[in-house]
Parts: sequence; C-alpha cells; structure tokens
Amino acid sequence: MTRSLFDLKGKLALITGGGTGLGFGIARAFLSHGARVVITGRRESVLQEAVDELGKGASYLVNDVSDIKALPSFVENLESVFGPLDILVNNAGINMKKPLTQVSDEEFQKIINTNVNGLFSLTREVAKKMLARKSGSIINITSMAALYGISDVTAYTASKTAVLGMTRSLAVDLSGEGIRVNAIAPGFIDSPMLRKAFDSDPERQRKVLGRTPMKRLGEPDDIAAAAVYLASDAAKFVTGVNLPVDGGNSIGF
Repeated sequence: MTRSLFDLKGKLALITGGGTGLGFGIARAFLSHGARVVITGRRESVLQEAVDELGKGASYLVNDVSDIKALPSFVENLESVFGPLDILVNNAGINMKKPLTQVSDEEFQKIINTNVNGLFSLTREVAKKMLARKSGSIINITSMAALYGISDVTAYTASKTAVLGMTRSLAVDLSGEGIRVNAIAPGFIDSPMLRKAFDSDPERQRKVLGRTPMKRLGEPDDIAAAAVYLASDAAKFVTGVNLPVDGGNSIGF
C-alpha cells in the first residue's frame, strides 16, 4: 500500500464546524494530503482566524446548518465559487448536558434541528451534485452516545443515533452511484474542555479511562487521520461503516 492511496490532491472538501476543534483538525489534515478545503460555521471571525492559520488551500463561507431553507442556495454558491465538491464532512453539531426532566421541548428540538435536520438537508443538496458526477465521499461524525447510554444527554444521544442510522441508509441509497457514506465515532479526545470537566469530576475521568483498553485519551489528530482514510482511495471499498476512534472505549468493560 503506497502513500498515494491517501492522496487527496485535486479534491475539494467541505467541513461544517471547521473553524475549531475536530473540524479544524480534519481541515488541516486534508490540506496536508493535498485537498482544497472550505470550512463553514456561524462566526466569521472564528472562520477567518482558522483560515489564516490553515494557510494556502483553505477558504471559508459563513453558514448556519440549522438554517435549513438557506442550504440549497449555499451549496449552489459554494460550487459556483470553488468548483465541484468531492468530500463532505458533517462535523457541525451542538450538545446539551441536562437532566431529562429539565429539558424543554424547544431545547430538544434545537438539538435535533441542527444535528439531524440540518445534516440531512445539507447532505441531500450535496448528494444531488455528487450524483450527477457519480463520485463523492460523505463523512458524518457520530458519538459514543450513539453506541451506549450516557446520562443527561438524551437529546444529543437521540440526534447522534439518528445520524448513525442515516449513515447506513444513505450508504445504501448512494453507494451504487459512486458515492461512499461513512461515519466516525470519536471517543474521549483530549481537549481543554474535557480536562476542565475531569478536574471538576474525577470520578468521570476514572470511569472513562477505566473502560478504555488503551488507558489514555485520544488526540484530535487521531480523528483527522481517520477522516483522511475514509475520504481517500484507501477506503474505496468501504461504505456504511461507523468507525469508532476511541482506544477501545466502545468495547471496554
């Protein structure tokens, strides 16, 4: 297997929520493998700062994936400006940790609208373009919450479980037309936010590491590397999978 299998040269990728966190890491990895990248998000200042750091080959468009009615024109504009889209990474999402009985219908719907409805609508519009070209790779970001129960995140769990099911259904619908659809389920990835959570809840840290066979947290680059693999020809016969990148957490006891 040669390095060229992971080459993304000549490819154009759209990464939602690409200005920070895992989305930013995926953008950086795609660029290092030769792709051009367009990152999106709601805050222009964050996107501009990210593009400045990412450098050549990176661009941004302001977009709120929860504004569903705007998504068809957003995709049209993106392709008219940057050209045909080869890769879509549905990374944007919101979370809410709150006891079940305190979650309002409006709060629940807000999570579903962004994480499920927005993802579906954007993917549908991108798929229309990819179907005409008989080529493309779509990568969704799921969660450990779609694999086992986690307390106080019912809305988020419902949304990510929906994305997992959608990944499989989309793969069946699209893979015969040259479009692969896969997902990545990040485990517990080291970040300032997670470290802060652990500082205030040592028992949670013990529980997380206790059921992770590799006995450590992941790094953002671990998720980015998985995304490069799924986007590249190295995964040309891979579709409909949900790839846990979690140090074994999802199978630990």
